[in-house]
Amino acid sequence: MKTTNKLFVSCEEAKHICDKNQYGEASFLEVIKLNIRLVYCRVTRAYSKRNTKLTKIIKKSDVHTISPSQKESMKKKLQKEIN
Repeated sequence: MKTTNKLFVSCEEAKHICDKNQYGEASFLEVIKLNIRLVYCRVTRAYSKRNTKLTKIIKKSDVHTISPSQKESMKKKLQKEIN
């Protein structure tokens, strides 16, 4: 009979938890599982480090987007040019 430990997760599941944690959506148990995985998995540590770096860069960026009306206007112009 195969027994599984609920605290050890696969690398893919750890990456998913890492993504959820980045947005504050991970539960306390998921964070514990992620931290256990981070102790022994070099790949997950690297993924987590890149995720953290990406989050910091995005928060620092000063991105300005166009308004929905401008976007709609651009779509209409493009559609007109295509037709």
